[in-house]
Amino acid sequence: MKVNYLNNKDLLEEIHKSKNTFCSFTDPAYHRYDLILPSVDKVNIRTIAEAKRAQAKRQGSEEYQRRKALGEKVKQADTEVDYKKIPKTDVIFRIMSFDHIPLNGTRKKNPKTLADHRDKVNFPPFQHWKFDENDILVCVGKSHWKGDLETGKFNKDHGQITNTLARMYIKLCERYATRGNVRGYTYNDEMRGQAILQLTQIGLQFDESKSDNPFAYFTAAVTNSFVRIINLEKRNQNIRDDMLEMNGMNPSYSRTGAGEHAAAVKRFDETTD
Repeated sequence: MKVNYLNNKDLLEEIHKSKNTFCSFTDPAYHRYDLILPSVDKVNIRTIAEAKRAQAKRQGSEEYQRRKALGEKVKQADTEVDYKKIPKTDVIFRIMSFDHIPLNGTRKKNPKTLADHRDKVNFPPFQHWKFDENDILVCVGKSHWKGDLETGKFNKDHGQITNTLARMYIKLCERYATRGNVRGYTYNDEMRGQAILQLTQIGLQFDESKSDNPFAYFTAAVTNSFVRIINLEKRNQNIRDDMLEMNGMNPSYSRTGAGEHAAAVKRFDETTD
């Protein structure tokens, strides 16, 4: 997949694919979910109907795109799916849960949240649940898991981000580096590299249960990385300038310009007084 521009739809798809590499499912088809819930207790008539509507919308959109790719003249209304016809056993619920993550009482000295009591993972853990033929909710998938759901084990290192998501990270940082407020810095490459590194570390921490706008999440992370490097370089530059002035040498042009400006302002104030 060639990355020409970035949008939330493609970002969400690649994030989903990347997270799936860290998961295990009883059937590969169960990797898709229709609704995200905080616990199994939230599965009821209302949320089941909501999940059916979400699946119907997705099926209709996929059918529209498929027929459109074949060159057919089709309207979205022609591909709409009646959610009432979708069986309850076909919907998948993503339940945000730490139940399958091992306890770790030594990771935090003063644990405050549920996550602090468990092993550290690279994104919020979850499980996939669905109704079986007997109308009973069963677990059909786990994140950070390798092998069978019953006999497998917790594993947080066997997956990886997709190549397309990695290219999206790079593209986002490259475009941000061309902004007028940062492109003039001599250490622009360092800022861009730090931003890419930051995205690889926190990119998958995006929580789909709280937002559907990963572009804003990634942009905020990139902005913070650029600002962090700028502040670090400014501190280092001030230290160098102080050492140069202490040894009777000329400081940087920035320090010289700032000094000349301060002197001009002082002279102006004295003349106006």
